[in-house]
Amino acid sequence: MDDLADELPESSPRFILLSYPLTLASGRLTVPYVLLYYLPENCNPSMRMQYAGAVELMRNNAEVQRVIEVHEEDDILCIEKRLQGED
Repeated sequence: MDDLADELPESSPRFILLSYPLTLASGRLTVPYVLLYYLPENCNPSMRMQYAGAVELMRNNAEVQRVIEVHEEDDILCIEKRLQGED
């Protein structure tokens, strides 16, 4: 996740499809398929609107299990914990 966080631009939104193997607290292995919707706070308002309007289209076309909105690098670094919270 560190590499992914380092690659994200500071002022441009992105959609990221993530399939990441996790071992849950119950010991079960899971590989959730999620859409990360990266929307940095200092992004231009017009880009914010374009990406906001495309979230559902992206969700439906990619057939992801969940959409997680992230705003900064620290949010990306916490994704694994957020995904492990699901069982």
